[in-house]
Amino acid sequence: MSTRVTVTLRDDVYDQAAQLAQLANVKVTEVLSEAIELSLLPINSQQTNPVSELSDEEVLKLTHLEMSPGEDRRLSRLLDRQQAGKLTVKERAELFTLMQTYRAGLLRKAQALAEAVRRGLREPLTP
Repeated sequence: MSTRVTVTLRDDVYDQAAQLAQLANVKVTEVLSEAIELSLLPINSQQTNPVSELSDEEVLKLTHLEMSPGEDRRLSRLLDRQQAGKLTVKERAELFTLMQTYRAGLLRKAQALAEAVRRGLREPLTP
């Protein structure tokens, strides 16, 4: 099932989508639809389980969640290249994916920390 929507984009965002569509030989609507889906769907099915339903051990494990060292290094390199204005189209897509992974992990870790405090498994973080 799908729902049709109308969205207003900045010209530069549309131009980027149009460039990606041309490179991939697909319609701009397909590029935009995929970008939205990728940004909203969970990174993996494990992350769809509410933290409140996890065991104490799983919650505590999530409080230490971090990106892999390789992903972290790659993210840093891509961010440096972005700041220098040297990202390729392929690198831009990779950066987007890594940023989504980072954001999802950070949210999951925050949820786990809150749940661990709620359950009395750890003390609240101090400022």
